[in-house]
Amino acid sequence: MAHAKPIYDLTLLLDLGADDESRAKIVSDARSAIEGEGELLAEQAWGTRQLAYEIDHREAAEYHLLQFSGPPSLIGALEHSLRITDGVIRHRVIKLPPGSTAVVSSTAPPSAPASTAAPASTAAPASAPATVPPAADPAAAEDAAEPVTA
Repeated sequence: MAHAKPIYDLTLLLDLGADDESRAKIVSDARSAIEGEGELLAEQAWGTRQLAYEIDHREAAEYHLLQFSGPPSLIGALEHSLRITDGVIRHRVIKLPPGSTAVVSSTAPPSAPASTAAPASTAAPASAPATVPPAADPAAAEDAAEPVTA
């Protein structure tokens, strides 16, 4: 049985102090690196958002999400490149659980035909777990998971 390729999320937090061209080049370079060794599945520009806490005296950043599949060498190359690139406040590559589907792109990758985008109905199960509220008290969650004995 063939295993599906793993899907990865690359989240970029870009410095608003950098000019627009620099930020666009960072995203473009990451996209090019992904397309060179793997496959870009989805891309979303989340815009400017407040940070949860200050990072190097910055209170906001420009957020981008790129979903892709590719070999482990691609992840290493992305990590190295983004770590030394000026204008990147933070970046994170996360491997999604098996069976996950890519989100629908808000900005379609230039090389992807429109027919390969996942329909909205198939994207809903991937986002459904995110709508489940976490337990306020971890101990209460453990108690709820234990079977009741009489």
